[in-house]
Amino acid sequence: MAGNRPVPTADWNGRPHRVNSTAQDPFDPRDRPARLTVGVVGAGRVGPALAASLRLAGHRPVAVSGVSDASVRRAAALLPDIPVVTPAEVLARADLVLLTVPDDALPGLVEGLAETGAVRPGQLLVHTSGRYGAKVLDPALRAGALPLALHPAMTFTGTSVDVQRLAGCSFGVTAPEELRLAAEALVIEMGGEPEWIAEESRPLYHAALALGANHLVTLVAQSMELLRTAGVEAPDRMLGPLLGAALDNALRSGDAALTGPVARGDAGTVAAHVAELRAHAPGAVAGYLAMARTTADRALAHGLLKPELAADLLDILAGGDPLGDARGDGAGGTR
Repeated sequence: MAGNRPVPTADWNGRPHRVNSTAQDPFDPRDRPARLTVGVVGAGRVGPALAASLRLAGHRPVAVSGVSDASVRRAAALLPDIPVVTPAEVLARADLVLLTVPDDALPGLVEGLAETGAVRPGQLLVHTSGRYGAKVLDPALRAGALPLALHPAMTFTGTSVDVQRLAGCSFGVTAPEELRLAAEALVIEMGGEPEWIAEESRPLYHAALALGANHLVTLVAQSMELLRTAGVEAPDRMLGPLLGAALDNALRSGDAALTGPVARGDAGTVAAHVAELRAHAPGAVAGYLAMARTTADRALAHGLLKPELAADLLDILAGGDPLGDARGDGAGGTR
């Protein structure tokens, strides 16, 4: 798998290194940058996968910390024979430390490690939070560490499949300018694609990813539940081709890919949807209305929804009678 990865063009200090274009193995040891010992603080779904990926690039995982039984099992599966120790011991053993803890725990962890003297000068500290940039590592920076924010734009399962998915995965990268090449080199070694994110843009960047990926999971899971309620035996098989095509079209064409009753202005169909959801899945109504209103706004703005058809639709979405004309004639169809 490592043979399919982009060849790093700089070492972790940002120095260009020699690339042998004739070698069969693009990760020939003669062409690799300096190898690092790697530690993981927080053996959740992300940290062990990144460390395993760095191991494929020739770095050497040496320590991991984890509290729960699930974390210990995950570390054993992805990083076999690597000792599970305290966070302070991880920092004592590793040149490169991955801080892969929940966002809300990260500032306190960094402050605690810095205050207790666990951080060593020249040590690379990498966090994987999407929300934070490099400034959250300022306490460690004052202790002499080299701060990097490398957020993989990927959903993780906590299994070996995550290592494969890192190939071609974009990473949101934030670091001091003098460490930019080092950050990009590490991402490339993990098979990823570095995307520079300004410090002040990190929360917006992360919100965008959460909107697209996390909410997608909720929408798909809810859709499958509703299909089961409607009598569909294999909702995953039904949705797979449809969602795959919708995602591909959206990535290619953006709002121009919108289809369905909202974009067409089929108020009767939307009213029937709302009525059925209120009867069979009331918990889904608020989400349906919110997404339909957003869809209608974007369809109007892009000229897909005709203004003369929008009034009745928006009335339904604002809480008007959900039955209306749909009570008798089933207007709008199902296309």
